[in-house]
Amino acid sequence: MSATTPDGGTTLIDSKSNLALTKSDNSSGDAELAASAHVEKPPQSSGPPPFPEGGLKAWLTVLGGSMVLFCTFGAVQSFGVYQAYYSSHYLSEYVASEISWIGSVQTFLLFAGGLPAGKLFDEGYFHHCIGAGSLIYLFSIFMLSLAKPHQYYQIFLAQGIGMGIGMGLLFLPAISVTSHYFRRRRAAAMGVVLAGSSLGAVIYSIMLNNLFNGSAGFGWGVRAAGFIDLGLLVTANLLMKTRLPSRRERPNAKPVDIKPILSDVGFWLCVIGATLTFWGLFVPFFYLQVFSEDHGLSKNIGFYAIPIMNAASIFGRTIPNFLGDVIGPFNVMIPCTVISGGLIYLMFAATNLGGTIAFGILYGFFSGGFISLITPAAASFSRDLNEIGTRIGITSFVIAFALLTGNPIAGALALVDGSYIWYRPLVFASVVVLAGAACLTASRSMLSKRKNTNRL
Repeated sequence: MSATTPDGGTTLIDSKSNLALTKSDNSSGDAELAASAHVEKPPQSSGPPPFPEGGLKAWLTVLGGSMVLFCTFGAVQSFGVYQAYYSSHYLSEYVASEISWIGSVQTFLLFAGGLPAGKLFDEGYFHHCIGAGSLIYLFSIFMLSLAKPHQYYQIFLAQGIGMGIGMGLLFLPAISVTSHYFRRRRAAAMGVVLAGSSLGAVIYSIMLNNLFNGSAGFGWGVRAAGFIDLGLLVTANLLMKTRLPSRRERPNAKPVDIKPILSDVGFWLCVIGATLTFWGLFVPFFYLQVFSEDHGLSKNIGFYAIPIMNAASIFGRTIPNFLGDVIGPFNVMIPCTVISGGLIYLMFAATNLGGTIAFGILYGFFSGGFISLITPAAASFSRDLNEIGTRIGITSFVIAFALLTGNPIAGALALVDGSYIWYRPLVFASVVVLAGAACLTASRSMLSKRKNTNRL
């Protein structure tokens, strides 16, 4: 890697020895410096330091990130099981919108935690974040297993606040650490990490449905999930490693200049588009099981509605990402967002077995494509590597407010005088997702003009 020095020379960085050789006009001084460093001068290059784009340590870090997402975002996406169980058993005296606040606060803290966690990650506190997050999350899930029926505050504190704070410390660092190993294949690597959340949602949904409604009951059902989380989070803490030096470890490193980010109109259009999309995107994940049962389908069909959707999302979070590395994340993400917004209207057809399965597969795939590509899309506005964590953190923090309010709004729209009126939440969700797609399209256009390329 090369950089211009104050005397007009060139500084060459050896990535293995971390030693710098300064080339000046004095050739003998250049030779003396090279000899004292006991390294050969690498060829000058104006590009960034090379990324491994793979290797054992890189893929073990990706695996560890998938385990973290399995436990955290996977639990968020399986909240529909809790929503259905709370509505009929544990919190039956509360309306759907009040119950959905538990999951919404949990999801809000998961994303809002990206701002402080992203800053800590950039400062070199990666292992501190995931260690503390793991402890808080595990303590909270075992406290949830002790919550008593009809005690809303106990469930809200354990599941909404405690688990949410733990997720917030875990989520962004587990995704961002892949940027230490991948550049050209970054979207694909992040997609593999995010696919762990869909796998977790499939397993947790099926497992918790069976345990809650079987002989184990709520307490031991939650504890079973907690023991799985314990094993996965301990393993993930051991597997994930950072590669690049943090900002505080780099000599003469300067803090990220926030002014260009705050004045970047294209970036903020991307943030607004992502926020609008997330405002309605999770409505089917929260309410499909309740919707199918309210339309007379057997509990068995409703039982598997959410796992089917999340199973399709595994492919939606990997296949589009590999394509995004080829033609650009925006070029894949925008069609996925438009299709997701249109598919929400098709949830009206999910009133029989075939309709429920078809909707779950299609919506799971295309919504997964948006979820996995928004992070590399936001990162594509970065002018250098040091801005990536800050831009992703800002995006995550703003998105959190949409996730906090979207599902309670949908719940309040759905339930009127004790009866469900489903067209109201579904129209709301579809309109805001399509509005988000329009903002993302405008954002892509501005980024294309800046970089003078259509591969975005």
